[in-house]
Parts: sequence; C-alpha cells; structure tokens
Amino acid sequence: MLINTPLGKKSQFDDYSIRRAAIDHGVPYITTMSAAVAATDAISAFRSRFREVRSIQEWAAIPVEA
Repeated sequence: MLINTPLGKKSQFDDYSIRRAAIDHGVPYITTMSAAVAATDAISAFRSRFREVRSIQEWAAIPVEA
C-alpha cells in the first residue's frame, strides 16, 4: 500500500509518477490521511476476525443481539 499526500504545485509531477508506478505494479494508492486511517483500520479489523463463508440466507437467519 502506498500513501502519498501531495502538497503544492511542485509536487504534482512527483504525484503523477508515483501514482503511475503504483498502478503499473498493482499497489493500492491512497492520497489522503483520512483514507489511510480508514484503510489501516479495515486491514486491522480484517486480520483480527475469524473469516467464514456463509450464504445470505445463513446471515439472515442469525439473530441480532441488542
């Protein structure tokens, strides 16, 4: 994952090159700190949970706790 927060006109050239390299190499590219925080929170949540494949019908049958 690449996090690049460009600032100012001078960084536009670098920003283009970095973005192009990320796309060429299939690397996720984030340009704001709020998106970076959201992505890292999502990765952390994903890693900490037990993953199980269920159908929509199975999910609907699970009672929701109040």
